Amino acid sequence: MRISARLDDERAEKLRQLRVSTQLGISEVVKRAIDLLHRQQTERSRKKVDDLLSSDFVGCAEGPEDLAGNYKRYLTQSLLGKHGAG
Repeated sequence: MRISARLDDERAEKLRQLRVSTQLGISEVVKRAIDLLHRQQTERSRKKVDDLLSSDFVGCAEGPEDLAGNYKRYLTQSLLGKHGAG
């Protein structure tokens, strides 16, 4: 894929500095920047899931094992039990 991008002066200078310091071409610098940002986003998402799974929140409630698939039935039963059939 070919891309065209407009860079402000600050980013153009950063790109120039990266090209000089890494001795890589523009395409390779852009590819590596994409890889780095993608890896950071993936790791951030994975960390959020890991943090949630290791918290006390997951698994803290009790209920039927099929609640996720049958919540409407359970809700209807609960409401009928509290308010009667009609």
